[in-house]
Amino acid sequence: MSFSRIAVWVLLCSVMVWADNETANQDKTPEKTETPDVSTIVNKANFMAYYQGQDGKSRVKMTITDKNNTVRIREFNILRKDKQDGGDQFFYVYFLKPADVRKMVFMVHKHTDIDKDDDRWLYMPSIDNVKRISAGDKRTSFVGSDFLYEDVSGRSLQEDTHEIIETTDKHYVIKNVPKDKKNVEFSYYNVWINRDNYMPVKMEYYDSNNKMYRKIEALTIETIQNYPTVVKSQVTDLAKNSTTVMEFSNVEYDIKLDDIFTERYLRRPPREAMR
Repeated sequence: MSFSRIAVWVLLCSVMVWADNETANQDKTPEKTETPDVSTIVNKANFMAYYQGQDGKSRVKMTITDKNNTVRIREFNILRKDKQDGGDQFFYVYFLKPADVRKMVFMVHKHTDIDKDDDRWLYMPSIDNVKRISAGDKRTSFVGSDFLYEDVSGRSLQEDTHEIIETTDKHYVIKNVPKDKKNVEFSYYNVWINRDNYMPVKMEYYDSNNKMYRKIEALTIETIQNYPTVVKSQVTDLAKNSTTVMEFSNVEYDIKLDDIFTERYLRRPPREAMR
């Protein structure tokens, strides 16, 4: 996915060429590209964001900057395994740095059925305690950052209604409205989806006053093992005037993870999580 735009000089040249050849081409009908239905777009975008490869692993560096420009850094490994494409998934996050979060584990069993809440656990080694994260907590801060627990594993498509509000030369812009507004803090959010590969590249969240208060952006994308992959993303909390940047390295897909996504492995992390 790319945030690049056609350069102004290219546009100007194109206009001049078109003007020179207007008469010669006046009988030609331009080819029309049909816009896919919104269901197709959001399903493809969801697949690109969360389901590439049967499983995967990445090292993540998270840089949190608050309104006073105080910077905190966290590093962790994240593992993911699909139960089925487009369906239920497993996530395992093992924290490496700093010392106050080292060996902490966040695990998710993601369910796509709207009537079934995700199962989420947080293991805190400092007190040797496993905490179940309730459905009501998934829209809260992920370990003190501007990312939310739900951002890590994704939001079920069935929880929102979807509408195409704009189609540009590069993106589909989709407006998403929650069906159950009492469980979320936003009124709606808009997503920019790359038309070439269906990768989501920007999300903007709006409150009940139609004011944007939160934004997530994909800053850098690379192709890894033939999969377009976000390797740097940023969330901005406009209300708190804070940002969090996540940088992904050592990304691997299709590594054939074993069944490590159980409560047993919260206190005894598998070697794939620690290295």
